Amino acid sequence: MNTPVRGRITAALTDAGLGGALCATDIDTGATVALAADTPVSTASVHKLCLVATLYREAAAGRLDPTTPVDIPAGARAPGPTGLAVMRDAARLSLRDLASLAVAVSDNAAADVLWDHLGLDTVNATMNALGLTRTVAVHNQAGLYATMVADTGDGGPAALVDPAAVARLSVLDPARTNRSTPREIAALLTAIWRDEVCAGAWGEELRAVLGVQAWSHRLASGFPFDDVRVSGKTGTLPTQRHEAGVVEYPDGGRYAVAVFTRAASTAATLPAADAAIGRAARVAVDALRNGRERA
Repeated sequence: MNTPVRGRITAALTDAGLGGALCATDIDTGATVALAADTPVSTASVHKLCLVATLYREAAAGRLDPTTPVDIPAGARAPGPTGLAVMRDAARLSLRDLASLAVAVSDNAAADVLWDHLGLDTVNATMNALGLTRTVAVHNQAGLYATMVADTGDGGPAALVDPAAVARLSVLDPARTNRSTPREIAALLTAIWRDEVCAGAWGEELRAVLGVQAWSHRLASGFPFDDVRVSGKTGTLPTQRHEAGVVEYPDGGRYAVAVFTRAASTAATLPAADAAIGRAARVAVDALRNGRERA
């Protein structure tokens, strides 16, 4: 990769106290900007991209109907700060509406209904069929949180900013949790936008679902233009802030970007770290648009 481009990406991250890895791909030409792009990373909620992609690939193959309604009883839901995870009453939603919640507000409870319906093995088999052999789901959202409780004991939320407790978290170790690489996540997004995961109306709907995310403080912050569309999925764990998505320009340029970071600080709120994801992505996409990179 162009050394000045790599230096600017690295500086955008280190200035915010981050280490990180990045892969940005021009969806139409295959040109790529990469920084440690083959490094294994724990995916956190970015893995919901794999889950939702599998749902629509199964629908396109006729193996399920995403309009199928599912009853979600009150209580006994995966923990989380949004969506069904914080709602108190029983609900009834279709599989595809659960997918929208899993993307829009990273709803863990909605995602786990999908995990239960599809199964980890089906999601992993889908990733393998797409050639993403290093993209592996080990547990659902409830399972992920259960490991955090087991690793931190009775410390509760306070333990998640205690450096000693954070050091024990298995969810930060890609060898022991849901994992991928920046290159493979960018490749998954590229396949979705090229209709290689599913085509026709199913592909269009999948892309539409991935465009409903409510958060704009990471990847989208690097592209503050009314005519640029950013579809993305964040992932957050103690010290880790990630986002993967697609940036679409009005001239037809389309770029899949995956940025995975880890902060030196254990603080839960680091606005500069969030913004650095957008800055790093912008440097990479600008390099692709200016033709400074080759496939």
